[in-house]
Amino acid sequence: MVHSLSGSEVLLGEMVKGFALGLALSLAAISAPASAETPAAGIFVDPNSTVKQAAARLEGQARDDALLLSRFAAGSWLTSGTPDVVEARVRDIVDRATAAGQVPVLIAYNIPFRDCALYSAGGAADSAAYRAWIEGFAAGIGAREAIVILEPDGLGVIPWHRTLGGTVEHCQPAGQDDRAADERYAQLRGAVAILSALPDVRLYLDGTGSSWLAPGEAAHRLIKADVARATGFFLNVSNFESDARVVSYARWVSDCIALVTRGGRDPRECPSQYAPADFTDQATWGATDAAFDRLFEQAKLRRDPVAQKRAVIDTSRNGQGSWQPPAGRYADAEVWCNPPGRGLGRRPTLDSGNPYVDAFLWIKIPGESDGECHRGQGGPADPERGMTAPPAGSWFAQQARELIEFANPPIAPD
Repeated sequence: MVHSLSGSEVLLGEMVKGFALGLALSLAAISAPASAETPAAGIFVDPNSTVKQAAARLEGQARDDALLLSRFAAGSWLTSGTPDVVEARVRDIVDRATAAGQVPVLIAYNIPFRDCALYSAGGAADSAAYRAWIEGFAAGIGAREAIVILEPDGLGVIPWHRTLGGTVEHCQPAGQDDRAADERYAQLRGAVAILSALPDVRLYLDGTGSSWLAPGEAAHRLIKADVARATGFFLNVSNFESDARVVSYARWVSDCIALVTRGGRDPRECPSQYAPADFTDQATWGATDAAFDRLFEQAKLRRDPVAQKRAVIDTSRNGQGSWQPPAGRYADAEVWCNPPGRGLGRRPTLDSGNPYVDAFLWIKIPGESDGECHRGQGGPADPERGMTAPPAGSWFAQQARELIEFANPPIAPD
C-alpha cells in the first residue's frame, strides 16, 4: 500500500491558471514548533504498528531507526479486506487504544479508483462494496473515541473531474466518463453519513495541501462531499509542505468554506496561495490574508474559527519543507515521491495552539516508501537517488535515516 498524494504537480499548474484575485495584508502568525519530545497528547502509540513490524525484520542502524520511529503515535491505515475483515481490524485497534486511554487515528483508504491507478492503486470494486466496507469500518469503532481520516487523495484525485475553471483533470480511467466524478462525491457523502453518526468520532475529509488546490477549489469539493457533517478536513498527507505554509492554507480553506456556506460567495472568489500571493515567495502570502479580510467585510461576516471547519495537518515528513528539484533535470520531478533530504516535522499532538488546527498528526507512516519514483525517466530506478526505491508502503531504510537525521525539531536518539 502506498500513502501518497500523487498528481500534485499536474494539478498545481491547473490551479495557478484558474484562480486570480487582488489585494494585500500581513501573514498571520502561527504557533512555534513544539519541542523535540512533545508527547502524543493521548494519541494511540500502537505497539503492533507496521513500523514495529518492520523493525523485527531489520538489523543494525535500520532496526534502531525503525524502533525509534515506533515510539511516536502514527496513523493506522485500513486499505482493503471484506467488511468483516476491516471491522475486526478496526475493532482490535480501537479496543487496544481504549484500554490504553488513548485515541486511535484511523485512515480509511479503500475508495474505488484509489490514486487513479498510480503508485497507490486499488480500492473497493464499486460503490456498493465501498459502502459495505465503510459500514464494517464504522462497526469496528462503535461508540468509542477515534479520529478518522477519510480517503487521502479522495478529493484531490477524482476520476473525470472538472475544476471550477472547467478543466478536466488528469485522472481519466478508461471505460469511465464524467459520471465517475459524481459517483465519487456520492461515495464520500455516504461514508460521511455513516461515520459522522458515530457518537465519539472526529471525522476529517481530504483538503489536499498548500502546494495543490487553491482554497476555493478545495472548499468547493469539501462542501460537495458534505464537510458540513464532518469535523473538518486534513492537509499535507504524504506531502512535505512546511507548517507555515500549511497552517496558512488551513485558515484560507476554512474561511472560504465559511464565505461560501454562510456568505453566499462563489468559491472562485476566494483568494489563494497563487493569487494575489506568489506561491514561490511566502513573503507575499499576506496579500491573500488581506483579500480574505476584505471578502469577510463585504459579506458582513465575522470569522469564527471555533465554529468553522478546522484542519488536522500531517507533519510526519515536513520538518525541512518541500523539495526543490534541480532545475530542468526532470520532465516530472514527482516532488511528492520519496524526495531526498527531508526530515520529521512537529511531533504528533492534539494541542495545536492554533484555532484553525485541531491537531498535528503523523498520518503518513514515516519510513514507508511512496513508491518506485521514476521522475519521468521511465524507471526502474529513481534517478535522484540512483536506486530502485521499495514499492509503495514498504519500509525504506534510507529514507527513515534521512527523516531522523534532518528532523526539525531534532529527535533525541532512543
